[in-house]
Amino acid sequence: MNQSSSTAPQAHRRAVVLGGGLTGALVAAVLAEHADEVTIIDRDVLPPVPAPRKGLPQARHAHLLWSGGARIIESLLPGTHDRWLAAGARRIPLPTGLVSLTAEGWMRRWPEMQFLIACSRDLLDWVIREQIFTHPRITIREATEVVALAGNAQRVTGVHLRDAATGTTSRLDVELVVDATGRGSAAPRWLTALGLPTVHEEVVDSGLAYATRLFRAPEGTEDYPVVNVQSDPREPIPGQTATLVPIENRQWLVTLSGTRGGHPPKEAAEFEAFARQVRHPVVAEIIADAEPLTDVYVSRSTINRRRFFERLPPWPAGFFVIGDAVATYNPIYGQGMSVAADCAAILRDALRQRELGDPQLSRHLQRRVGRIAEGPWSLATGQDILYPGAIGNQPPFMTRLLRGYTDRLLRTATGRLTVAQALFDAITLSRPLTCLATPSVVAGVLRGPGQPPLAEPPLTVSENRFRRRSTPSTMHQPPGGQPTHPK
Repeated sequence: MNQSSSTAPQAHRRAVVLGGGLTGALVAAVLAEHADEVTIIDRDVLPPVPAPRKGLPQARHAHLLWSGGARIIESLLPGTHDRWLAAGARRIPLPTGLVSLTAEGWMRRWPEMQFLIACSRDLLDWVIREQIFTHPRITIREATEVVALAGNAQRVTGVHLRDAATGTTSRLDVELVVDATGRGSAAPRWLTALGLPTVHEEVVDSGLAYATRLFRAPEGTEDYPVVNVQSDPREPIPGQTATLVPIENRQWLVTLSGTRGGHPPKEAAEFEAFARQVRHPVVAEIIADAEPLTDVYVSRSTINRRRFFERLPPWPAGFFVIGDAVATYNPIYGQGMSVAADCAAILRDALRQRELGDPQLSRHLQRRVGRIAEGPWSLATGQDILYPGAIGNQPPFMTRLLRGYTDRLLRTATGRLTVAQALFDAITLSRPLTCLATPSVVAGVLRGPGQPPLAEPPLTVSENRFRRRSTPSTMHQPPGGQPTHPK
């Protein structure tokens, strides 16, 4: 064979990921299996230990990684689950390790159906970041801002960058640009600068605010459950919640929330009092004798925002948007991280069938990401729009029509095992929402709970030892009303 006719060497394949958070790190892990070089761009200097960073102010509040997302992350980065646990995170079985007052009553602590990973967001991200940034094909450019996309309306060919410290600019040419910059993404502006139409955007804002404080968990609480008191969006009052999450270093992370007209306090002296006047005072009772470790951290970055990139008739090759840059959900529903993991898995599956430079890859991915966002978006906005003073469009007619069925399903799940199983499969993103409408689940919903509602939080005798009971006069009193009790 003539040596001069041998196949030419393949071109050096490069990709860039904008954003070094959880979403960007997972995307970089996927791309590193298909590109010769993956560069992560981030405005922050990313901490080498589990610590807060400027670009993620909401990290101080409660974050629950559902089993659906945890399984996907494990498939993308094998061994991550064990690394979380070794670093101090807890694997909490659901609903066995959950004490939750839903809008329809207390959930029973059935045998394990799903699970969640409980730890600080700083620890959760750091465990993933530690693996990604030692990968030989992945490099990180910190303290660097994205100025614009390079290319045109037909194809994005790279990014224009600026060093935050020196102000110097540069251009990075790649086969694929992935925007994982989160809720502050400038992708709509970048695309219009290339000549594309304006991206349609929808917002639903319940006016929710968060307040979080860390407490030292007492000795003997190593297996303490997550405790959660939800609001009832059907009541014509602000929605207020209290959540206690056991995290690493024997700490309890307690997050309070309230919608417009019922925000939680900024002052430490008022923190416990607010927790005592939500629908049930159990969280306040548990932390009454616990040692506070921090001041109160407050955040209002809770707007549901969705950008419909997939609707643009022209879409440039070489670019797609993912994670919170596409859709952000009220964090109270705990969907964001699991949705981001699902999107990274979509990229992995697509690259098993298509080349990195395939001109149709980006449009295919953007449409898939849009479909993934649909279920969590409907869930979050369908509830948030009900609160007094909520801003945004009413959900579609079919969503409103199904609300009665959803309420009955939640009520049934408090006392019927098969329906509870389907509910936890859906909310942990382990199965699609359609699992809530299978014939067996519908039949169970029609039959109802089958057991009387629980009158008190289903804490064990051992768990109740750490709870200072409220007197009847300190139970939640809505404006102008009498003390209310769980339904």
